[in-house]
Amino acid sequence: MPDDQDWYSEATATFGDRLAGAREAVGLTQPQLAKKLGVKVKTLRDWEEDLSEPRANRIQMLAGLLNVSLSWLLTGEGEGIDAPELGGEIPQDMSAALSELRQLHTEMTQLSGRMARLEKRLRKSSEGLL
Repeated sequence: MPDDQDWYSEATATFGDRLAGAREAVGLTQPQLAKKLGVKVKTLRDWEEDLSEPRANRIQMLAGLLNVSLSWLLTGEGEGIDAPELGGEIPQDMSAALSELRQLHTEMTQLSGRMARLEKRLRKSSEGLL
């Protein structure tokens, strides 16, 4: 399982993971942070679940409110939060399953982006046919 140095690294965690971890570390609920940012709770939830991404100005606000560096929030490098206390060793099979799940999530996110770009291209191409 990841150690303190790579728990929130780009290879191990997503932007949403780091956002949720930092929010919890400062003791804010989703509704509280959403209110401070001036966004809907659903918007924040979508960011934490990596279903959408905030604009640059919101990312900067998040970093300030959560007391982490912009770089850490985006990549896991820089000033951030400590890895959570796990209270013991995670079994090897669970660690492997978690790693596989993270990899699948990353692949699905990338494929979703490719699908959206392809759909946009097809829509643009079909405009001349209608």
